[in-house]
Amino acid sequence: MSKLALMFPGQGSQAVGMGCDLCAEYPQMRDAYAEASAALDFDLEQVCALGPAEKLARTDVTQPALLTNSIGVLRVLAADGLRFDAAFGHSLGEYTALVATGALSFAEGLRLVRRRGQEMLRAAEASPGKMAAVIGLPDDAVQELCAGMDGVWPANFNSPGQVVVSGTQAGLDELAAKAAQAGAKRVLPLAVSGAFHSPLIASAQAPLRAELEKAEWHAPDPAFFSTCSLEFEDGEFVDLLSRQLVLPVRFAEAVKTLYAEGYDSFLEVGPGSVLSGLVKRIAPEATVARAADADTIGALRDDSRYWEVA
Repeated sequence: MSKLALMFPGQGSQAVGMGCDLCAEYPQMRDAYAEASAALDFDLEQVCALGPAEKLARTDVTQPALLTNSIGVLRVLAADGLRFDAAFGHSLGEYTALVATGALSFAEGLRLVRRRGQEMLRAAEASPGKMAAVIGLPDDAVQELCAGMDGVWPANFNSPGQVVVSGTQAGLDELAAKAAQAGAKRVLPLAVSGAFHSPLIASAQAPLRAELEKAEWHAPDPAFFSTCSLEFEDGEFVDLLSRQLVLPVRFAEAVKTLYAEGYDSFLEVGPGSVLSGLVKRIAPEATVARAADADTIGALRDDSRYWEVA
């Protein structure tokens, strides 16, 4: 039988209107948004439906919104008998994967990601920075460039030839020039509010850790795989998620590792198609699908790989 890994997106997938069509069609999605709104003390569904875009783009709003959207879609699929063998996520998506595998309750996940977003904003204001995607250079070449410069660090290893770098504006300007000299096709600035997954937001670690220590954790079932440690994890989540704030997301290596372990099918759950597009480049022989809207959810229903045998 095919081994299926669910994958959950991080920031970069948000958009006004996300998930709201599913709220009209599926009670599981409506319930997820209602639970989130009660926990957050504001109408999350209304913000996702109507914006304003500036509010939804704030990381302390974006993170709970993405978690809620992905868990709502997962509940829709679970009601139809979805089966999976492991879950993993990109940055914020690790929290969603922990909720999906039962390591963390939905309510606790909402509380943690909201606090995570708040602390990331504070850290970004205290130590301003940005992020940029380096396209067309090998991972080790980007790492060497960063190692030889001040104020820049690899943040996301997304796929072969695509590495996101965090740093100060001056550091990123210098990196862009040197990357072009080294043969990069493009260096694209990203519309983010800070230098995430870098030492520039290290001040967020202590307050976030205090919140993580208050949470009730359980052994995940099915398995949880970390794109930070590149291992299956069943404990020590406080340490893992504290370190995750300032360490790079190793998404490409995670996919390669899971594929080598026999996970030959990957399903992206939640808004967008970024992760499924990356997997197609990382492991082209793997089966890749996504569940983001009524059409993509409907398309899954005819594929026996995703459902429990009656």
